[in-house]
Amino acid sequence: MKKIALIYAAKADKTGSVAEKIQKEFGDAVEVVSVEDAWNNDFEGYDKIIVGASTWFDGELPTYWDELLPELRTLNLKGKKVAIFGLGDQVKYPDNFADGIGLLADVFEGDGATLVGYTSPEGYKFDKSHALRGGKWCGLVIDVENQPELTDKRVKEWCKQVKKEFGDA
Repeated sequence: MKKIALIYAAKADKTGSVAEKIQKEFGDAVEVVSVEDAWNNDFEGYDKIIVGASTWFDGELPTYWDELLPELRTLNLKGKKVAIFGLGDQVKYPDNFADGIGLLADVFEGDGATLVGYTSPEGYKFDKSHALRGGKWCGLVIDVENQPELTDKRVKEWCKQVKKEFGDA
């Protein structure tokens, strides 16, 4: 199995906790890259990429991702597979729940990448989300604030699915 980049903010505790669970599921197949230190070669140097971010405030990406977006929009990721995971709070932010996943999906799709790891929105209660595509999440959505007991199960199932979609199962 080729190495897979796992890119997330090292300083984001909750996102980092989920990323560690993903890293455990993939084992030595992943190389962790801090988004704070990520550059073009960190995205273009891998055929398979897992990225993670939480959604801030009213549907925004955290600063570390937001600052990287202009650079990300210049990449050619045609032929690469990208899986996205993200965190959101469906109770406090039901009108933009997990929007960060959708914002990242827009950029990676715009760069020519193929998104993998779509999941069902069943079991969540929210009003709107930019992370929905064709009735499915365009990645793994985790709500550690309101459904922490579902995190491990969701991560394990998603990782199993992504491994298959990456062609590594």
